[in-house]
Amino acid sequence: MPSATRNIIILNVIVLLAEWVLPRIGIDLVDLLGMHYIGSDRFGFHQLITYMFLHDPSGFSHLFFNMFALFMFGGILERVWGQKRFIIYYLATGVGAGLVQQLTWYLTSDPATLHYYADFMITIGASGAVFGVLLAFGMLFPNIPLYIMFIPIPVKAKWVVIGYGLVELFAGIRGSADGVAHFAHLGGMLFGIIFILLWRRKERSKDAWQEF
Repeated sequence: MPSATRNIIILNVIVLLAEWVLPRIGIDLVDLLGMHYIGSDRFGFHQLITYMFLHDPSGFSHLFFNMFALFMFGGILERVWGQKRFIIYYLATGVGAGLVQQLTWYLTSDPATLHYYADFMITIGASGAVFGVLLAFGMLFPNIPLYIMFIPIPVKAKWVVIGYGLVELFAGIRGSADGVAHFAHLGGMLFGIIFILLWRRKERSKDAWQEF
Protein backbone atom coordinates (compact mmCIF):
# COMPACT_ATOMS: atom_id res chain seq x y z
CA MET A 1 0.00 0.00 0.00
CA PRO A 2 1.42 3.43 -0.90
CA SER A 3 2.58 5.47 2.06
CA ALA A 4 0.03 8.32 2.01
CA THR A 5 -2.94 5.97 1.82
CA ARG A 6 -1.48 3.78 4.55
CA ASN A 7 -0.76 6.74 6.82
CA ILE A 8 -4.25 8.21 6.37
CA ILE A 9 -5.76 4.88 7.39
CA ILE A 10 -3.44 4.58 10.40
CA LEU A 11 -4.23 8.15 11.47
CA ASN A 12 -7.97 7.51 11.30
CA VAL A 13 -7.61 4.38 13.43
CA ILE A 14 -5.50 6.23 16.02
CA VAL A 15 -8.04 9.05 16.19
CA LEU A 16 -10.91 6.61 16.77
CA LEU A 17 -8.94 5.03 19.61
CA ALA A 18 -8.43 8.51 21.04
CA GLU A 19 -12.18 9.15 20.77
CA TRP A 20 -12.71 6.10 22.97
CA VAL A 21 -10.02 6.88 25.54
CA LEU A 22 -9.86 10.68 25.96
CA PRO A 23 -13.45 11.19 27.24
CA ARG A 24 -12.29 9.39 30.40
CA ILE A 25 -10.17 12.44 31.21
CA GLY A 26 -12.76 14.94 30.06
CA ILE A 27 -11.64 15.52 26.46
CA ASP A 28 -14.34 15.20 23.77
CA LEU A 29 -12.59 15.05 20.39
CA VAL A 30 -15.87 15.00 18.48
CA ASP A 31 -16.84 18.32 20.01
CA LEU A 32 -13.38 19.82 19.55
CA LEU A 33 -12.51 18.57 16.08
CA GLY A 34 -15.84 17.63 14.52
CA MET A 35 -17.28 20.18 12.09
CA HIS A 36 -19.89 22.37 13.78
CA TYR A 37 -22.25 24.65 11.90
CA ILE A 38 -20.48 27.87 10.99
CA GLY A 39 -23.01 29.88 12.98
CA SER A 40 -22.14 28.05 16.19
CA ASP A 41 -19.76 29.45 18.79
CA ARG A 42 -18.07 26.03 18.71
CA PHE A 43 -17.12 26.30 15.03
CA GLY A 44 -13.49 26.69 14.02
CA PHE A 45 -12.10 26.75 10.48
CA HIS A 46 -9.67 23.96 11.37
CA GLN A 47 -12.70 21.70 11.69
CA LEU A 48 -13.10 21.68 7.89
CA ILE A 49 -10.03 19.43 7.88
CA THR A 50 -10.08 17.71 11.25
CA TYR A 51 -13.67 16.46 10.93
CA MET A 52 -12.69 14.01 8.19
CA PHE A 53 -10.36 12.12 10.53
CA LEU A 54 -13.08 11.47 13.12
CA HIS A 55 -15.66 8.67 13.04
CA ASP A 56 -18.66 7.53 15.03
CA PRO A 57 -17.20 6.48 18.40
CA SER A 58 -20.19 4.26 19.21
CA GLY A 59 -18.85 1.49 16.98
CA PHE A 60 -16.29 0.43 14.40
CA SER A 61 -18.38 0.08 11.22
CA HIS A 62 -18.28 3.77 10.24
CA LEU A 63 -14.49 3.77 10.24
CA PHE A 64 -14.20 0.30 8.71
CA PHE A 65 -16.26 0.93 5.59
CA ASN A 66 -14.60 4.29 4.90
CA MET A 67 -11.10 2.92 5.33
CA PHE A 68 -11.86 -0.23 3.36
CA ALA A 69 -12.96 1.90 0.40
CA LEU A 70 -9.86 4.06 0.80
CA PHE A 71 -7.71 0.93 0.86
CA MET A 72 -9.38 -0.43 -2.29
CA PHE A 73 -9.28 2.71 -4.42
CA GLY A 74 -6.97 5.26 -2.77
CA GLY A 75 -3.81 3.22 -3.20
CA ILE A 76 -4.40 2.91 -6.93
CA LEU A 77 -4.92 6.65 -7.31
CA GLU A 78 -1.80 7.40 -5.29
CA ARG A 79 0.27 5.15 -7.56
CA VAL A 80 -1.10 6.87 -10.66
CA TRP A 81 -0.99 10.46 -9.40
CA GLY A 82 1.86 10.35 -6.94
CA GLN A 83 1.75 11.11 -3.24
CA LYS A 84 1.55 14.91 -3.40
CA ARG A 85 -1.36 15.10 -5.83
CA PHE A 86 -3.25 12.37 -4.03
CA ILE A 87 -2.98 14.11 -0.65
CA ILE A 88 -4.07 17.44 -2.16
CA TYR A 89 -7.04 15.75 -3.82
CA TYR A 90 -8.07 13.83 -0.70
CA LEU A 91 -7.97 16.90 1.55
CA ALA A 92 -9.62 19.15 -1.05
CA THR A 93 -12.57 16.82 -1.60
CA GLY A 94 -12.96 16.43 2.16
CA VAL A 95 -12.99 20.20 2.65
CA GLY A 96 -15.36 20.55 -0.30
CA ALA A 97 -17.71 18.03 1.25
CA GLY A 98 -17.64 20.04 4.48
CA LEU A 99 -18.48 23.28 2.67
CA VAL A 100 -21.41 21.63 0.91
CA GLN A 101 -22.66 20.31 4.25
CA GLN A 102 -22.46 23.82 5.70
CA LEU A 103 -24.52 25.11 2.77
CA THR A 104 -27.02 22.27 3.23
CA TRP A 105 -27.48 23.13 6.90
CA TYR A 106 -28.04 26.78 6.00
CA LEU A 107 -30.56 26.09 3.23
CA THR A 108 -32.57 23.37 4.97
CA SER A 109 -32.77 24.74 8.51
CA ASP A 110 -35.54 26.96 9.83
CA PRO A 111 -33.99 30.44 10.23
CA ALA A 112 -36.16 31.10 13.27
CA THR A 113 -34.73 28.17 15.22
CA LEU A 114 -31.31 27.83 13.60
CA HIS A 115 -29.60 29.78 16.38
CA TYR A 116 -30.92 27.42 19.04
CA TYR A 117 -29.86 24.23 17.26
CA ALA A 118 -26.55 25.47 15.81
CA ASP A 119 -24.46 23.99 18.61
CA PHE A 120 -25.94 20.54 18.01
CA MET A 121 -25.24 20.48 14.25
CA ILE A 122 -22.01 18.55 13.76
CA THR A 123 -20.54 16.28 11.07
CA ILE A 124 -17.70 13.78 11.31
CA GLY A 125 -16.22 11.18 9.00
CA ALA A 126 -14.06 10.66 5.93
CA SER A 127 -17.00 9.77 3.70
CA GLY A 128 -16.91 12.99 1.68
CA ALA A 129 -13.24 12.50 0.80
CA VAL A 130 -13.81 8.79 0.19
CA PHE A 131 -16.65 9.56 -2.24
CA GLY A 132 -14.21 11.90 -3.98
CA VAL A 133 -11.74 9.01 -4.24
CA LEU A 134 -14.45 6.74 -5.65
CA LEU A 135 -15.37 9.42 -8.20
CA ALA A 136 -11.75 9.77 -9.29
CA PHE A 137 -11.38 6.01 -9.69
CA GLY A 138 -14.49 5.92 -11.87
CA MET A 139 -13.21 8.74 -14.06
CA LEU A 140 -9.71 7.31 -14.45
CA PHE A 141 -10.74 3.67 -14.85
CA PRO A 142 -14.35 3.81 -16.07
CA ASN A 143 -14.48 0.33 -17.56
CA ILE A 144 -12.79 -1.68 -14.81
CA PRO A 145 -15.30 -4.25 -13.51
CA LEU A 146 -16.17 -4.09 -9.82
CA TYR A 147 -18.06 -6.56 -7.70
CA ILE A 148 -20.72 -4.94 -5.51
CA MET A 149 -22.36 -6.61 -2.54
CA PHE A 150 -25.64 -8.39 -3.43
CA ILE A 151 -25.00 -7.95 -7.18
CA PRO A 152 -23.86 -11.30 -8.65
CA ILE A 153 -22.27 -9.85 -11.79
CA PRO A 154 -19.40 -7.34 -12.21
CA VAL A 155 -20.36 -3.72 -12.83
CA LYS A 156 -18.17 -1.19 -14.62
CA ALA A 157 -16.68 1.43 -12.32
CA LYS A 158 -18.39 4.32 -14.11
CA TRP A 159 -21.82 2.82 -13.45
CA VAL A 160 -20.95 2.17 -9.83
CA VAL A 161 -20.00 5.83 -9.37
CA ILE A 162 -23.15 7.06 -11.11
CA GLY A 163 -25.26 4.66 -9.09
CA TYR A 164 -23.79 5.77 -5.78
CA GLY A 165 -24.24 9.40 -6.77
CA LEU A 166 -27.91 8.89 -7.62
CA VAL A 167 -28.55 7.01 -4.39
CA GLU A 168 -26.98 9.83 -2.36
CA LEU A 169 -28.93 12.47 -4.31
CA PHE A 170 -32.23 10.65 -3.80
CA ALA A 171 -31.56 10.14 -0.08
CA GLY A 172 -30.56 13.77 0.36
CA ILE A 173 -33.61 15.15 -1.44
CA ARG A 174 -35.93 12.77 0.40
CA GLY A 175 -34.53 14.04 3.67
CA SER A 176 -33.48 10.70 5.08
CA ALA A 177 -33.43 10.59 8.87
CA ASP A 178 -30.54 8.10 9.00
CA GLY A 179 -28.07 10.67 10.33
CA VAL A 180 -25.94 10.46 7.16
CA ALA A 181 -24.71 13.66 5.47
CA HIS A 182 -25.73 12.64 1.95
CA PHE A 183 -25.13 16.05 0.40
CA ALA A 184 -21.64 16.09 1.91
CA HIS A 185 -20.95 12.86 0.01
CA LEU A 186 -22.15 14.53 -3.17
CA GLY A 187 -19.99 17.53 -2.31
CA GLY A 188 -16.92 15.31 -2.22
CA MET A 189 -17.80 13.98 -5.67
CA LEU A 190 -18.52 17.48 -7.01
CA PHE A 191 -15.19 18.90 -5.85
CA GLY A 192 -13.50 15.76 -7.18
CA ILE A 193 -14.90 16.41 -10.65
CA ILE A 194 -13.79 20.04 -10.49
CA PHE A 195 -10.21 19.19 -9.48
CA ILE A 196 -9.83 16.42 -12.06
CA LEU A 197 -11.16 18.59 -14.89
CA LEU A 198 -8.88 21.46 -13.86
CA TRP A 199 -5.87 19.14 -13.76
CA ARG A 200 -6.75 17.69 -17.17
CA ARG A 201 -7.14 21.17 -18.65
CA LYS A 202 -3.79 22.24 -17.23
CA GLU A 203 -2.08 19.13 -18.61
CA ARG A 204 -3.62 19.64 -22.07
CA SER A 205 -2.45 23.26 -22.08
CA LYS A 206 1.03 22.18 -21.06
CA ASP A 207 1.16 19.53 -23.82
CA ALA A 208 -0.08 22.03 -26.41
CA TRP A 209 2.63 24.53 -25.37
CA GLN A 210 5.33 21.87 -25.64
CA GLU A 211 4.13 20.94 -29.13
CA PHE A 212 4.19 24.59 -30.16
